[in-house]
Amino acid sequence: MARKPVLAFAFVAPALLFLAATLAWPLVSAFILSLQNVRGIGTSGQWVGFENYRFILTYAAFWESAGLSLVWVLANAVVQTVLALAAALILHQKFPGVRVARTWIILTWIVPTVVVVMIWRWLFSTSGGMINPLLMQLGILDRPVGFFATPESAFATLVFINSWRWFPFIALMMLAGLSRIPTELYEAARIDGANAFKRFTRITWPLLAPTLTVLLIIGTLLSFNVFDIIWLMTQGGPAGGTRTLPILIYETAFRSYRMSEAATIAVLATILLMAFAVLATRSLARSGEER
Repeated sequence: MARKPVLAFAFVAPALLFLAATLAWPLVSAFILSLQNVRGIGTSGQWVGFENYRFILTYAAFWESAGLSLVWVLANAVVQTVLALAAALILHQKFPGVRVARTWIILTWIVPTVVVVMIWRWLFSTSGGMINPLLMQLGILDRPVGFFATPESAFATLVFINSWRWFPFIALMMLAGLSRIPTELYEAARIDGANAFKRFTRITWPLLAPTLTVLLIIGTLLSFNVFDIIWLMTQGGPAGGTRTLPILIYETAFRSYRMSEAATIAVLATILLMAFAVLATRSLARSGEER
């Protein structure tokens, strides 16, 4: 019995070494860089200790971006969960073409980001786009609006685009969770006279909760680190209204040429995400033990 843990560790050791080489070393390098005053790539700098951390923690732009990142994560979590749950419940039903629908829904997730940006930039354009004329025909708008004209509208539009990109993947994970729920429970509930709402609240939602928790953890980590869609659509504008922490890190490093300060922000963001991942994982493990 004593050999089993050693044997198990021997099997996972190559993967751990690979993770150490690809993750741990860059993090250590970023931390060392954050303790210096390096400005450009390849330049030397003096050792300043934790001076960069003291500056960043009193830097107004850092806290503004951190707040935007928090709102970004929460907004994406709500929109993606609602869209994914609705799609999963529909695809869980039996109707002609359901297998085709399950295959086609994943296409929005596998489309390259650049293509997604080009499509939605054209659709939301005030000159030639299709969204404004459609909303005007439906009577929702009386004149064209600029979806990227104000910080609030640009932020909301990006949340929609990012959620549209990612909700099919989450929907498929939810669909897998739904398929593990025994159909006998639904049949028994129907015999007892439970309507669709009660079947959802008493059976579907509680049994799907573990899957939703895992997806919440993964979705939070992925949403927090989204850079490509935001940068390609707005580059953090207008007026910094979409400048989340990844955008701030890029601007600090490659526009302001303050590599050490950018590394400091990256280290702080990493610590925040690691703390969230550890707490969420422990909470998930406790809930699993209680069940």
